[in-house]
Amino acid sequence: MSQDLAGEPVTAFRAVALQSACHAVNRAESPGASRDLIRAAIDRVHDQISATQRFVGGLKLVVLPEYLLTGHPIGEPLPEWCERAALAPDGEEYARLADISRDTGLFVCVNAYELDEHFPGLYFQASVVLDPRGETVLRYRRLNSMFAVTPHDVLDRYLSIYGDDALFPVARTEIGNLAAIASEEILFPEVARCLAMRGAEVFLHGSSEVCSALLSPKNVAKLARAAENGAYVVSANTSGVYGMGLPAESADGGSQIVDYRGTVLAKAGQGESMAANAEIDLAALRRARRAPEMMNLLPRQRFELYAPSYAGTSFYPPNTVRAGETTRAHFATTQRAVIDRLAADGLI
Repeated sequence: MSQDLAGEPVTAFRAVALQSACHAVNRAESPGASRDLIRAAIDRVHDQISATQRFVGGLKLVVLPEYLLTGHPIGEPLPEWCERAALAPDGEEYARLADISRDTGLFVCVNAYELDEHFPGLYFQASVVLDPRGETVLRYRRLNSMFAVTPHDVLDRYLSIYGDDALFPVARTEIGNLAAIASEEILFPEVARCLAMRGAEVFLHGSSEVCSALLSPKNVAKLARAAENGAYVVSANTSGVYGMGLPAESADGGSQIVDYRGTVLAKAGQGESMAANAEIDLAALRRARRAPEMMNLLPRQRFELYAPSYAGTSFYPPNTVRAGETTRAHFATTQRAVIDRLAADGLI
């Protein structure tokens, strides 16, 4: 899932965390109507990216918000969400997204639910990067989720099919080493760290979250993941999620780009916006990573100290999901069992 590209390398370029509205498919009358909404969403994205490109000079990278094409499930059984909202990796929707990359000559990162032929009846939440030729250069599947299946939930079979490298892929491209972090996974420092171990320089973060001027946990985490790994964070939030019954602007605003020091370079207000655009200076990042100084934290990591604690400890267990047998209640039940065990062991 990682891939090297042969394009001409660049040392600096502009990126945009495109803040766009999500029109959910939950209330569509049929799966066919749902697919019509997804196609309409892709057309809106195409138009917005093309227009943004005309105003942002030197643009090379666009990051889209989390589940922008569909919204998130609100209790639908797993097979129903597969039919209603999950994309086939070789299907029409990804082909249309690839057209956007080819038409604009940009790298585009989209977050969507997707099917997998090896796991019928299940879906994964994936962040996919398409290069200017429309080729898929990165497919990262979210590893931590509260109410959805992740590769960790089917870990043994997943690894037997895709191998260890599929868990933390990094794409080495002409605009640097790209890696994806999905939604609330910005709160899990191990995800970013494992990607940084593999050379990631730019974290692409698709999110749909409450926007706040306060230092919310996610806002703190974006700064922390950037500073502790010496990496850029390009974080795109939705500008409202419509058609689910929730107040639409609950997840609206605050898309941002954070540099490798943890400094916010650009941040959008509320509403659909391209305001979160900034320069990604790869040459400066690489100089900082190679400087022997206190704040260059990545090469100071002493992983051998931590490895035994991780290797010898299990909290949330792997391999708990079986296709056709798992309901959404499974995830809360499993978490409750973990909490009870940790409490009984005196750990929490």
